[in-house]
Amino acid sequence: MARLHIRRRPRSPRGFTLIELMVAIAAMALLALMSWRGIDGMTRAQAQTQVRGDAVLTLQTTLSQWATDLDATVTITQLQPIDWDGRVLRLTRRSADSGQPALHVVAWAMRTDAASGTQWRRWQSPPIVSRAEWQQAWERAAAWAQDGGSATGGAELALMPLAGWQLAYFRNGAWTEAVNSEAMANAIPEGIRLVLQLPPGLALAGTLTRDWVRPTAATPKT
Repeated sequence: MARLHIRRRPRSPRGFTLIELMVAIAAMALLALMSWRGIDGMTRAQAQTQVRGDAVLTLQTTLSQWATDLDATVTITQLQPIDWDGRVLRLTRRSADSGQPALHVVAWAMRTDAASGTQWRRWQSPPIVSRAEWQQAWERAAAWAQDGGSATGGAELALMPLAGWQLAYFRNGAWTEAVNSEAMANAIPEGIRLVLQLPPGLALAGTLTRDWVRPTAATPKT
């Protein structure tokens, strides 16, 4: 008796169902979103670190210039070495150029303009070689702090954002209000305390205190 041989067709490969495809697409989208958020977070962190680093560098450079000006302040007969009126600090300092025997009047003040807001600024006069030039530069420094007019001459530099600042003098073993009496008008304080109020919302904010000690000040004996 003859046997019948039935040939079975090979089963075709089974494809993905619609639900499986949708799940796979959703998983890939979730992974892509997580990756993007991770990259975005890293980018933001790097940007914040860069902004803070720039702010710290600016602060360090500014305070270094502050200390340099104070270190270079000189006492000369008939010339006032330092004056603080609650708004501007004026200094008589020697030139940074050792080959130029001249003086400069330097002023530090907080000023506001529409372009850059409220900033701590520094002004420096051209080289001075006579008492008449010093007197003129001393008056121009005060005028610059008041209105910042271009007619004051000299070089102005915007340093850093600032909300406020105060000074105190160290004299006779104690910190006192930074005012110049007639007896102390021609004397450089033994120390100067700088208190800066950094504006909120920036990379650096809050209160910063920096003390400067006169290089020739005597060290108290213990």
